[in-house]
Amino acid sequence: MNLTAKYTKAAKILVVLRSVFLIACFVSFAVQNSSAADLAILKPADFAYHVSRFNTMEDENVTNFISNADSWNWLQKEIPFFDCPGREVEEIYYFRWWSFRKHIEQTTNGFGLSEFLTKPQPISSALGFHIAEGRWLHDQNYLDDYVRYWLRDENSRQQLHKYSQWLAAALWQRYLVTADKNFTTNLLPVLVADYHQWESEKQLPDGLFWQFDVRDAMEESISGSRTAKNIRPTINSYMFGNAQSIAKIARLAGDKKVAEKFDAKSSQLKKLVEQKLWSDEAGFFEVVHTNGNFADVREEIGFIPWMFSLPDDNKNFNAAWPQMSDAKGFSAPFGLTTAERRSPFFRTHGYGHCEWDGAVWPFATSQTLYALANVLRDYKQSVVTPQTYFDAFLTYVHSQHADGKPYIGEYLDEVTGGWINGKGGRSRYYNHSTYADLLITGVVGLRPRADDTVEISPLLPDGVWNYFCLDGVKYHGHTLTIFWDADGTRYRHGKGLFVLADGKEIAQGNKLSKLTGRLP
Repeated sequence: MNLTAKYTKAAKILVVLRSVFLIACFVSFAVQNSSAADLAILKPADFAYHVSRFNTMEDENVTNFISNADSWNWLQKEIPFFDCPGREVEEIYYFRWWSFRKHIEQTTNGFGLSEFLTKPQPISSALGFHIAEGRWLHDQNYLDDYVRYWLRDENSRQQLHKYSQWLAAALWQRYLVTADKNFTTNLLPVLVADYHQWESEKQLPDGLFWQFDVRDAMEESISGSRTAKNIRPTINSYMFGNAQSIAKIARLAGDKKVAEKFDAKSSQLKKLVEQKLWSDEAGFFEVVHTNGNFADVREEIGFIPWMFSLPDDNKNFNAAWPQMSDAKGFSAPFGLTTAERRSPFFRTHGYGHCEWDGAVWPFATSQTLYALANVLRDYKQSVVTPQTYFDAFLTYVHSQHADGKPYIGEYLDEVTGGWINGKGGRSRYYNHSTYADLLITGVVGLRPRADDTVEISPLLPDGVWNYFCLDGVKYHGHTLTIFWDADGTRYRHGKGLFVLADGKEIAQGNKLSKLTGRLP
């Protein structure tokens, strides 16, 4: 081959390589900016430093479907972006999404989610939380596969029943975000069968449900037992929420008969919980032992009925809530304790064996914050305020650190903030609670609904932040932007609280208070 031919061939190769390089750059740019069109205000690049830091904090001990190296590209495509002056709040928002994607696994049967990174098989105890958090991802195929896994056959449903759960309630709440009617209503027959299975396994003749504390995923509790069939506020609240939600899904499917049947079940459970699990002496919902006596200890699980809006709105039941902020009740420097601190049995069950006798569990904190949000918005009471919520939320934020870096584990010491069972790798990035969903539905205040009304009811107290923005929220087939700008200088769109749908304003208010607008 002569010299000219060699140069010609080399030139052609360079042209091809240049084309490949340009295509690769374009694809990379497209991936990195695929969410940019969904964002009306925020720019993903402004938040990239969070993920860069997370990726260098420690070794990547387990890699599943999305590696640390791919995490930023994936997050840009999948999550709503959030901006606020609370640096820790913003940091933990991105950290929890970065941590959540670590648990996404691709299997021969589709996608699934783990609880422990070191135990890849799915565990059902936090299933409701996985659905609550994951419903805000832009790609819902992850959750579609995960839900199908749990309901696909008898074997997986047996694993589902290893722990108490509120699957039907979580699926209804997911529908309120995605508006995916077909997926939700197609599950109705199996959800009905699943409820009947719980009745056959755990329901007592009087209509209430029993559970071992270990199968509530709350072992070594003051009130509980691994062998006694105690009646607990947990499983009874979950089954109430499941019955209500099955009734709603049935109506969505046009099945009036099933809807009426499950309405009756939820009404009966509500009555039984109020009559039999409420202790007038303690002013609290308590566990009832097999001998018919109350456990004689207030535990954080006594707030769970409000997570499903079960109790009537009256002074008798609402009187339980001052215990949340009481230092002798559940308030501690690093969070809400799982049992009242005044109890003589507080923190007496040992250390490092999954004790729920007082230490702070993010699982329980998430449940209590959901319950408190319902009380603040739907109950006429004066014992708690948005400041109560925000103070507890900020403590929860602050607790999610170890050695000066973001961290989420199993449970922690209520006074020192030291993580228990957390540092040996067993529960690093423990996927057993929520954060993004609490911020979106609580602090920012997006309350998902079945109709085309977008409702915002922030639990951020007045005067705390001058601004916040939640951008790129997939909702009912639209993209929402929700932001607060006290003086109009941060986002330059005006002063006040705003809601945009697909970039167009649908609601505006001058205060941090309830606001509604119609989807286009």
